Amino acid sequence: MRKVLLIVIVDSRLKKALSVQEVLTRYGCLIKIRLGIHDSGKNACSDAGLIILELLPQEARIKSFKKALDALPGVKTRLVSIPA
Repeated sequence: MRKVLLIVIVDSRLKKALSVQEVLTRYGCLIKIRLGIHDSGKNACSDAGLIILELLPQEARIKSFKKALDALPGVKTRLVSIPA
């Protein structure tokens, strides 16, 4: 069985969180694991975000999910498939 990861970069997470979350919710049954990361430090919190998703291996739904995220301005994705 292979592992399917979708890596998502959001350039202005504070402004785009709602639209990204709407897509994530729409495809929520496809998501096995979700990890959200942003850089933060002592005096600042980055507005860029990174989301790493492990997905169920459902190719047609994954393509649709990726396309929906890619359609959002400031959101970039990369699909990674790793043989397990």
